[in-house]
Amino acid sequence: MLVDAVQDYAIFMLDRLGHVVSWNRGAQSIKGYTAGEIVGQHFSVFYTPEDIAIRKPETELALAEAEDRIEDEGWRVRQDGSQFWANVTITAIRAPDGALQGFAKVTRDMTDRLRLIDLQHTRALSAHVQSAREEERARIARELHDDLGQQLIALKMDVAMLDRVLSHGTDDSRLSKSRTHLVQDKIDSIIAATRRLAGGLRPSMLDDLGLEAAIEWLAGEFRGRYQLVVSVNNLAGSLDLSATAATAVFRLVQEALNNVTRHAQATWVRIEMRLTHDHLQLDIEDNGKGTTIDRNRSKDSFGLLGMQERVHELQGRIAFESAPSDGFRIHVELPLDVVNRMTQ
Repeated sequence: MLVDAVQDYAIFMLDRLGHVVSWNRGAQSIKGYTAGEIVGQHFSVFYTPEDIAIRKPETELALAEAEDRIEDEGWRVRQDGSQFWANVTITAIRAPDGALQGFAKVTRDMTDRLRLIDLQHTRALSAHVQSAREEERARIARELHDDLGQQLIALKMDVAMLDRVLSHGTDDSRLSKSRTHLVQDKIDSIIAATRRLAGGLRPSMLDDLGLEAAIEWLAGEFRGRYQLVVSVNNLAGSLDLSATAATAVFRLVQEALNNVTRHAQATWVRIEMRLTHDHLQLDIEDNGKGTTIDRNRSKDSFGLLGMQERVHELQGRIAFESAPSDGFRIHVELPLDVVNRMTQ
């Protein structure tokens, strides 16, 4: 009566092979089956097709038998086919002599909690985007003032001095020529600074020459600015990506390189792109100090979260691998039927 009165948890028994042998009201409320509909069926009906394909139900029973109790969180399936996020415990039930008699299974619907976590994550990510936008504006303002602005002031002074030389009608052509060369050098520096600023926002070659050239340019920028050895190995050949996909891949590489210079203390970075029959794969690896992945997934790891969001938008997969003193590795897979221009 106590078990049957609990409605926030699905509490039921399985036999040794995983068939349902009891069913409480909480189980009916969460999973949708009545006792008459589910008793006798195998509990794998609660799992997604993907989990069934990898034999997750059988694996969990084997682990519960070996370890007496296991806990898991993941997607489960209701009678109507809808999915919910579940916290599940499976406990082995044994006879006094230790012989396995079956399993007790307790399931809790955690979907609302998951949605709350996602909402909090979305709000935190939105706040980070706003903060990053302000930081980028501040960086551009500093470069405009400290670099481009100072060079323009120096150019104005050189032009004024050249004007004085010409106004005095001096015949010293060497002096005039020297001043002219100084002005030309200043103009070249200003053009280079302007191109660097514009390239940091969006390199024109991404539109004009494609993703491969843009990544090579980006690697060159980091080589020159941070004395970092950056190698680019393009095994994918010439890519015909949509504008959205090309921008996303470029930003993934840019964010990875930014993370290396900020946190990794690395001396080299390797970037590699390759094609499989249905995916574009991107690997980025450095030889930095590394870290623990759990820490990288904390609420402050917005750089990695931003990369995850970009990959998610393209229906791809991203994985991070690292350990202290073992560098950092990023593996990205993007489906070609989503990222290719011809399929848009």
